Amino acid sequence: MFKSTLIVGLMTLLSRILGFTRDVIFAREFAASAGMDAFLIAFKIPNFMRRLFAEGAFNQAFVPTLGEYKEKGNKEAVTDLIQHVSGTLGGWLFLITLIGVVAAPIVIMIFAPGYLDAQDQSKYELTVNLLRITFPYIFFISLVAFAGGILNTYGQFAVPAFTPVLLNLVLISATFWVVPMMDEPVMGLAIGVFLAGLLQLLFQLPFIGRMGFLRWPRWNPQHSGVKKILKLMLPAIFGASVAQINLLLDTIIASLLVTGSISWLYYSDRLMEFPLGILGVALATVILPSLSKQHMTESKEEFSATLDKAIRWVIYLGVPSAVGLFMLAAPIITTLFGSDKFLKIDIEMSAMSLMAYSFGLVGFILVKVLLPGFYSRQDTKTPVKIGITALVINMVFNILIVVPWFMMDYPGAHAGLAIATSISAFSNAFLLYHWLRKHGVYTPSNGWAKVWLQVVVANGVMLTVLWFGRYEIEQWLGWSTPERILQLLLSIGLAIAVYFVCLFVLGVRKRNFFPVK
Repeated sequence: MFKSTLIVGLMTLLSRILGFTRDVIFAREFAASAGMDAFLIAFKIPNFMRRLFAEGAFNQAFVPTLGEYKEKGNKEAVTDLIQHVSGTLGGWLFLITLIGVVAAPIVIMIFAPGYLDAQDQSKYELTVNLLRITFPYIFFISLVAFAGGILNTYGQFAVPAFTPVLLNLVLISATFWVVPMMDEPVMGLAIGVFLAGLLQLLFQLPFIGRMGFLRWPRWNPQHSGVKKILKLMLPAIFGASVAQINLLLDTIIASLLVTGSISWLYYSDRLMEFPLGILGVALATVILPSLSKQHMTESKEEFSATLDKAIRWVIYLGVPSAVGLFMLAAPIITTLFGSDKFLKIDIEMSAMSLMAYSFGLVGFILVKVLLPGFYSRQDTKTPVKIGITALVINMVFNILIVVPWFMMDYPGAHAGLAIATSISAFSNAFLLYHWLRKHGVYTPSNGWAKVWLQVVVANGVMLTVLWFGRYEIEQWLGWSTPERILQLLLSIGLAIAVYFVCLFVLGVRKRNFFPVK
């Protein structure tokens, strides 16, 4: 698990670094403008559907089913399943893409109702035109997730983990080469999204071919394997992607707030995605095939031990990540995004939402890690019920926090959306954890009280060091870019060193990351 997580984590780290580079360029070129808000909505809709259908529900249903076929040792049966799933999935995706492109005006009316301002139709029309270019991304990237599921099942984690790097490279290239040629600059970014989806799919196909699974797709919704995947997938559509639904609902509400709110949430969410991707997504990707195999072989103790190791990693590494993001929110945003176009107000507003998101980071990561405990057992109904509860909690707190904040005309109402999302994430994680414990699926190993003591003390020391070493935003803005980068790296490096030295002093060793029941 360590080796595979390290591979996926490193590939994800590379992708996140390039993603940061992309976002820095976006911030310096477009800041928190109306055009950037429009592009982010047009990109978020297909991206949301990707996580909802492809990486979320589909992958959680497809990987266990493919693993079951693989364990039977019949390669022809596996090839037959892949042919029919690719044909059926591709057919549905093409239809969804066609509908999305044609119905783009209606889609924007639903997901960005705040843009239906009779006094300014230009933002609405721009977003519709952008969506018609970006929507086919769902077709390409869902097939990418399908191919990635095959590679992950056969232990080839590096290729799927590297694939997102191409998205960032294409979008960075589009900013420099396509954007200047456009009358409306953000149109160049939309074209970049389309091309990135196509390139990612073409990149993975040779690796599937090398495994002997690259065959002509066949449409057959009645195929037994396809029916089983659909049966598992339908309820998982909701359960696997509650966090994404929450973020999309935040976008809908943010469209009703002041211009820039969507961009502020985007930049802060991207920073939160860094530790979430490196730790949460990497762990979830790696443990799903292992848990599926352990469930099929009825290795209950190994199943529980795998979950326990993953949760322990989340606590040891996720908590300090959350503390670090909270304490260094403004310095990170100033260093990455601060420019002549990305003003002090943009830094302050983005920092507010990042601090709010940081409260829920551990919850977000735990959800990623706990969901495979259900899907590996082909239980997709329970996460749905829990997910609905978490979604309701999110909407309730959106109303309780954002509405009064907005009505009082106090700056930063968008941060209330991030607070509600964080509360929802922890609620989702707690309910998933409680169910696994209650039904005997997961039993914690010995020593958790000591783990919590070590983590709390080490984080307390780290927080104190960061608190006394902090600088005001004005001081960060007064420094040159190299000075900001150096100071930020020193702060992060000091925080990491202090935290792990404290853990070592408190008795944490390598074996604590790999406990034996």
